Amino acid sequence: MAYNNDFTLPSEYLELISEQGMEYLPELLRIMINAAMQREREKYLGVERYGRSPERQDYANGYKPKTVKTRVGEVTFDIPQVRNGDFYPQALEKGRRSERALNISMAEMYVQGVSTRKVSAIIEKLCGTQLSSTQVSRIAAQMDEKLAEWRNSCLGEIIYLYLDARYEKVRRDGQVRDAAVLIAMGVTPQGKRKVLGVSISLGEQEVHWREFMESLLKRGMRGVKLIISDDHSGLKAARQAVFGGIPWQRCQFHLQQNAQAYIPKQELEKEVADDIRTVFTAPDRASADRYLADIVKKYEKTASRLSTWMEINLPEGMMIFSFPPDHRRLIRTTNSLERLNREIKRRTRVVSVFPNEASCLRLVSAILLEISDEWETGRTYLDLSGGT
Repeated sequence: MAYNNDFTLPSEYLELISEQGMEYLPELLRIMINAAMQREREKYLGVERYGRSPERQDYANGYKPKTVKTRVGEVTFDIPQVRNGDFYPQALEKGRRSERALNISMAEMYVQGVSTRKVSAIIEKLCGTQLSSTQVSRIAAQMDEKLAEWRNSCLGEIIYLYLDARYEKVRRDGQVRDAAVLIAMGVTPQGKRKVLGVSISLGEQEVHWREFMESLLKRGMRGVKLIISDDHSGLKAARQAVFGGIPWQRCQFHLQQNAQAYIPKQELEKEVADDIRTVFTAPDRASADRYLADIVKKYEKTASRLSTWMEINLPEGMMIFSFPPDHRRLIRTTNSLERLNREIKRRTRVVSVFPNEASCLRLVSAILLEISDEWETGRTYLDLSGGT
């Protein structure tokens, strides 16, 4: 079927342009795009308007109004519909590409923690288009909605649960304060790592930890066999209140670091580190207990504070001996969270100080979602086929 692609503007429209000048541009744009979309539908159907043909592919089904922001203002177009097929006119879609690119750019700026005011200024410089704070905030709200959906998604069974915290600087009431960023990571029954959640608050108090842990349960987390974390302030009491019956493995790496504060002489540091490592790398719990008793006795006279500290604290890093030997290397520390923290730090260093907690949560959530998606499609982290 042949089509006449020439488009002649009716004389009455030319007269209106002469009378109204530039003010008539929105209406002219509406007429021209509507005509182009109508022509697209005719090509898609295989028949001209009101025509009949055995080559017809589908049937016209009216129009649907759609208001679009353009360079000449808001214009309401009539989008042609079809009865059965999947048709959408490209004449309008092509005109919206710059809008989508603009939205993506704005989203990226928000992910970097840029304030609403600065985003507006940047867009105006780059595009010559001035956006209101309401428009900019709406884009942020759309992103926040998607990230909130991820943070509230159903979790299911998790075998190993890792908990950690870091701090980011946030401005509140004209002051720069440290906000605690709580992160939970888990290992699924399929042996895959998964970022379970993130929460941000000014202060790493017990209440914040408890609310964060309770949120994981409300989202359906179950089946946890072991919790791995450092002895963060507030975390221990919250863990005992929410996960009291679940075994806890204190991070061995942090225990090694904590021991340094109790060593009386610098020349003893390597020897103490080797002794603690001997305990943690023992073949079984009975051997670890013997090694611990030996080093407690070894230092009770030359470093009594260290000896007492080791006797009380090192057993908290020995829960791994109740789990399969091939799992112990990956559940003895919170080092598996280090990549998360490194990536977060790399990105937040650019921002330095967040304008508010919401901006900080937006960036950290976006980073964690991206990494969690990579883990889901990546290699298996732990072989759980033999059970725990």
